[in-house]
Amino acid sequence: MKYFCHNTAEVQTDNIGKDSFIWQFVVVLKEAIIGSNCNINSHVFIENDVIIGNNVTVKSGVQIWDGLRIENDVFIGPNVTFTNDLIPRSKQFPQKFEKTIIKKGTSIGANATIIAGVTIHDYAMIGAGSVVTKSVGKNELWFGNPAMLRGYVTEKGRLLDLNLKDKQSGKSYNWFNNQLKEKL
Repeated sequence: MKYFCHNTAEVQTDNIGKDSFIWQFVVVLKEAIIGSNCNINSHVFIENDVIIGNNVTVKSGVQIWDGLRIENDVFIGPNVTFTNDLIPRSKQFPQKFEKTIIKKGTSIGANATIIAGVTIHDYAMIGAGSVVTKSVGKNELWFGNPAMLRGYVTEKGRLLDLNLKDKQSGKSYNWFNNQLKEKL
């Protein structure tokens, strides 16, 4: 077996990459795609029209619904909630579910709620308990209910204020070639 699957998990797909771990009481439906070196923690549900990239961590208690795309190197904290239908009604299904895209290197804190149809761009960070109702830009730090832009975060995880100043070291950053770089 190219990936590890706990004996209590129900995995219906063959599309799981090498060195991934599927833990206790996980359900993965037959059309889902999971990349290599992923860690899918206990009590996670993954629907059919889902693509998960490489090096992704999904903590316990997360449901990943149809229409969700998760790129490489993403962290999804415990009990993060995704939606895929903006006007849900019992026994009434949309013709197609909204697409939600979580881009490379993003981190989403515990108990955050991500409303259907948004894109969270590369290396963004969403604070625990936040409710994301709009798309989030590259390297942006959002938190609150509703979540709002509160600062920035570098690819290495340094938190910056809205003026691109490191909250711990006081060093300043600027945008260079679409990346946050420390000013010299």
